[in-house]
Amino acid sequence: MPKTTRVKKKVSKPKTKVTKPKTKVTKPQTKTIKKLKIIAKLPIKISKTYAPKDTEKYMCEKHKVFFRIKLTEWKKDLVKANNEALYNGSMDDNSISADVVDQASSYTDKNVEMKAINRQIKLISEIDKALARIREDTYGFCLDTAEPIGLKRLMARPVAKYTIAAQEKHEKNEKVHADD
Repeated sequence: MPKTTRVKKKVSKPKTKVTKPKTKVTKPQTKTIKKLKIIAKLPIKISKTYAPKDTEKYMCEKHKVFFRIKLTEWKKDLVKANNEALYNGSMDDNSISADVVDQASSYTDKNVEMKAINRQIKLISEIDKALARIREDTYGFCLDTAEPIGLKRLMARPVAKYTIAAQEKHEKNEKVHADD
């Protein structure tokens, strides 16, 4: 009987070629790319006398930095004023007058002061929303129409959410619903 030998079949995996990119990035280019990334992360500094101009691109980084600084300083001033008003207002509680007219006057003064503080608290909330819109890159654009609000309007009212036309429309709607 003839001898039979078993032959093992080799199972080979298909070879995949790893291709290198055709454009080669050199070391000086990688350094430049890294520098650009670093520069992009650096905050933009503006002078204290800087004012946004119509000649600049609308809501460029300089504008955003300017309005962010303006809004945060405004918020700090409001918080400081509210704290002082609350502190000074609590000092007057100890002086209770026997005269009814003086008590009524004091009550009215405190009521007016508390309304002013409440308005300022709402304004602080609006400032926080405006700062959030700056972070989201939607600041300076109308929430209804997505059109630019305009630098003059934002300079006058940094927490503006609408263009003048959209704001007038909202006010008319509020007036109509208030009359109902």
